[in-house]
Amino acid sequence: MPRNPVAIRFPNRQGSVNTRQEQIGVDIAFATSMLETVLERPMLALATTSTADAVLPLRVRYRQEMNCQIVHDSIHRRDGWTVTYMLHVEGVAAGFGSIALAGPWKDKPSIFEFYVLPEHRAYSFKLFEALLTASNARFMEIQSSDALLAVMLHTYARDIRSEKIIFRDATATALPANGATVQQLTSDQEIGNAIAERQGGAEYQLVLDGATVAAGGLMFHYNAPYTDIYMETVESFRGRGFGSYLVQELKRFAYALGSIPCARCNPGNVASRGTLQKAGLVPFAHILNGSIRDN
Repeated sequence: MPRNPVAIRFPNRQGSVNTRQEQIGVDIAFATSMLETVLERPMLALATTSTADAVLPLRVRYRQEMNCQIVHDSIHRRDGWTVTYMLHVEGVAAGFGSIALAGPWKDKPSIFEFYVLPEHRAYSFKLFEALLTASNARFMEIQSSDALLAVMLHTYARDIRSEKIIFRDATATALPANGATVQQLTSDQEIGNAIAERQGGAEYQLVLDGATVAAGGLMFHYNAPYTDIYMETVESFRGRGFGSYLVQELKRFAYALGSIPCARCNPGNVASRGTLQKAGLVPFAHILNGSIRDN
């Protein structure tokens, strides 16, 4: 036998009684009013100087999200080279920003890292402006694979230019040695120490008939497990494929050491770019510089 519908009634905020449908309408109106109040209230974003140890958990998250070689990762370990700021939203740690101010940046302190936790990224612009205010930085030097900082560069900077092209490994190659052999100049123990300390590297040379035709190596002062390849061919032996062959072998040595090879070159160095690409390395990012807009 069907039951008669029962009207459920709720006490409202004035002490009288509402039906369920009326109460839903009241609750929606109340929630909307509260949301409007929150949106209208200024959000407090702050940047305060911090320490390397305090921001380390955030930098670990940053490295994980980048998932690539971070070219300027090592300068945090150099005393006096950086100042790092903790970013706060309403008193809660939301990210960090770092300024380079020694070495090449001595006369132009530059923002080079900016990370915001995913749950706070709606406030990224406010947090970046807080970093600008606290640091008074007037320059930026970023890695374009850092998507968030790239947005800030294109929003707040002018006179943007590329300083370096960054390469990652994409293809295995089988280039011929053309009679040359690679010699390792750094001991295995020294190489192991360099990898463990994320400082230093390994040197090699390419020899043909007793003469050095090219030299290069691996640098380990980057975020693990990445290593940077460098190489130079003796001028009289250029154009004969020795440079690309040495890069190919350096890639192989890097993988054997548990590292992932990367490389860099100047944007205008067409020959170096061709050498790296012939050995299976491809561009994936740029180091970009810019000046902060006055407004």
